[in-house]
Amino acid sequence: MMTVELKVDEGWLTVCELSEMTPGRGVAVLLPDGGQAAVFLGRSGWTYAVDNRDPFTGASVLSRGLVGCVEGRPFVASPLLKQRFDLETGRCLDDEEVAVRTYPVRTAATSTAVA
Repeated sequence: MMTVELKVDEGWLTVCELSEMTPGRGVAVLLPDGGQAAVFLGRSGWTYAVDNRDPFTGASVLSRGLVGCVEGRPFVASPLLKQRFDLETGRCLDDEEVAVRTYPVRTAATSTAVA
């Protein structure tokens, strides 16, 4: 079994099983500090995570955004005002002065104990 894990200040946080994610879609994750992250599984298997808060509206909605690719760069477009955020750097592709936080993400094999 493979899990998706997000790097936070306290260490690696298990988000969910990889099989529970839908390629091209995001999931919102509650972080230990009370914030939220948006974790995405790309159609080719990559995983990325950014802050779930849309800096233009203040709403926690990026996990529900549209995932795409422009010039080889994966992005999520906010479902509200449609600004696009690079999933690797967090930089807004439509306003160079705005960015969202990114988080390291990994997939890890978990062992299942047999009782």
